[in-house]
Amino acid sequence: MKRTVIIGAGSWGTALAVLWGKDGRSISLWGNNSERIGRVQESRENADYLPGVRLPNNVSATHNLDDCMEADLIVFVTPSMALREIAIRVRDAGVRKSDTVLLSCTKGIEHGSGLRMSEILSEIFPSNPIAVLSGPNLAVEVVCGLPTATVIGSANENDAIELQRFLGSEHFRIYTSNDVVSIELGGALKNVFAIAAGVSDGLGLGDNSKAALITRALAELLRLGKRMGGNERTFYGLSGVGDLIATCFSKHSRNRRVGERLGRAETLAQIQADMKMVAEGIPTAKSAFECARRLEAETPIIDQIHAILYQQKPLLLAMQELLGRDPKAERL
Repeated sequence: MKRTVIIGAGSWGTALAVLWGKDGRSISLWGNNSERIGRVQESRENADYLPGVRLPNNVSATHNLDDCMEADLIVFVTPSMALREIAIRVRDAGVRKSDTVLLSCTKGIEHGSGLRMSEILSEIFPSNPIAVLSGPNLAVEVVCGLPTATVIGSANENDAIELQRFLGSEHFRIYTSNDVVSIELGGALKNVFAIAAGVSDGLGLGDNSKAALITRALAELLRLGKRMGGNERTFYGLSGVGDLIATCFSKHSRNRRVGERLGRAETLAQIQADMKMVAEGIPTAKSAFECARRLEAETPIIDQIHAILYQQKPLLLAMQELLGRDPKAERL
């Protein structure tokens, strides 16, 4: 793999460009905003998302999708709601190689269809190999060189191993799996639970309450994830428990931060107005709620977060309804 194109110049896309650019390989970082990309190319810094982090000289910032034409690896790191549109633009720009690997690092579920990100890519690029990457990977820690682990999933074991060797390093340890479904669902659904964890922080409910909430969130992740075709064992791995822990506890987690601000009585409109980055838990709450209703899965935490975000339900009422549910046995 001589040429890599990263589609999406937010914090995670930029972090991956910095991480993978350190060994001197050719990387293009594509962004949709031409003015911002121009500033990044000139200053060698994506100040809007990762201020103070310099891009390696072999990483070029671009607004030209023609750079994808000769790519060996195309990495999608767009917001989930934009993936389909941008993937179609990439296809129409021309991906000449049928063996160009498409790697989805986008975490989300499409509204209405309930499709995972790799399923969208498979529709648009039916002939190309597709893999997914997910795990407890906070961008700001990755670019600082702090030890990080992640998992790459692919139906083709050889593709996963090749990506593991090509993209892994001493400080970015990659595991492989053939369970694409669970890896994507774990990475998507945990963002909804991170909003709930943030609400708990904002309301000042304490560590006991937050620990209980996250434990029950894991039970809910397993319940809905299995209904959506996932494997219970995989959800106990990096893109499940690992991602859930990082996203629910970290000060760097934008989804937890959204919940915390909601818990401090800010409105969703106020929060979104001054956010530069997308908090994927917001759109995923709607998608997860739709999937749970269609599959008749019991998802009390997702239901309440959906009601808070989309039905203006008061936080204290949502909390009372969660706490007022009938007592039951704990089944693991």
